[in-house]
Amino acid sequence: MSFIAFLILGLLAGALAKLIMPGKQGGGIIVTMILGVVGAFLGGFIGGSILGINMGSTFSLPSILFAVLGALIVLFIYGLITGRKGSRV
Repeated sequence: MSFIAFLILGLLAGALAKLIMPGKQGGGIIVTMILGVVGAFLGGFIGGSILGINMGSTFSLPSILFAVLGALIVLFIYGLITGRKGSRV
C-alpha cells in the first residue's frame, strides 16, 4: 500500500474507532488521526504477521477491518494512559 493510501486508511480507521468507542480519551481530531495511523500500522501487523492475511496494495474489507481493530486497541490503551490523570480518591 502506498504511503498516501496508508495515511488515508489510518485517518479513516481513527475516525471509525472514535465512533465505535467514544469517551474521554483526551486529545482532539489531530490526536485521533495520529492514533488511527498508528492503529492502521498495528492492524496491518496483526493481519499480516500473525494471521497471515495479505493486506495487499489496495483498500479491501480485511485491511479496513484490521486497521479499525488496531485503532481501537491503540485508542483503548491511550485512554488508559491519559484517563487517570487528575482523578481524585
